[in-house]
Amino acid sequence: MQMQNKVIYRGITISTLASAMAIALPSHAVKGQEMLPLFGDVTIGKKFSPDPVMMRGMSGGYTPGRIIAGRRDTLTGACTGFFDRKSDHTLQLNHKFKYLRLKVRSPEDTTLIVKGPDGVWCNDDFQGQNPEIVGEWLPGQYQLWIGSFSRRGYFPYTIEITEVK
Repeated sequence: MQMQNKVIYRGITISTLASAMAIALPSHAVKGQEMLPLFGDVTIGKKFSPDPVMMRGMSGGYTPGRIIAGRRDTLTGACTGFFDRKSDHTLQLNHKFKYLRLKVRSPEDTTLIVKGPDGVWCNDDFQGQNPEIVGEWLPGQYQLWIGSFSRRGYFPYTIEITEVK
């Protein structure tokens, strides 16, 4: 009987999370575009369109950020929060960007780790409880992890990648 309750609980949790994801998406992500896939990967070239490029997923995990990043701090912030071991997204940049903004939006406190050709970047609470990385980006492949500040927190998020300041 107890195993059956766990299955029902997980089913309710998954449907609750799916509903929250639909509610958490900004209206401009849905209007005029197809629903964004969960945990999608993106390739961006020079003068990409549409701008912003958007991705979505669920934050969280059980692995501390310092383990994923291999350090406690970076120039862009502390490696806090809890993450899945596997990255949530892959971002392929086919061009050097003098300015690129990657921002995470969620109704709850999320954190960010980016591993790429020029190192590891972490951020928490850039704008309110939302992390962001802004600046020059080299061409290459970037792994993106979106975590939750609390260990048992799983929250819907969207990522916006833009060249607009």
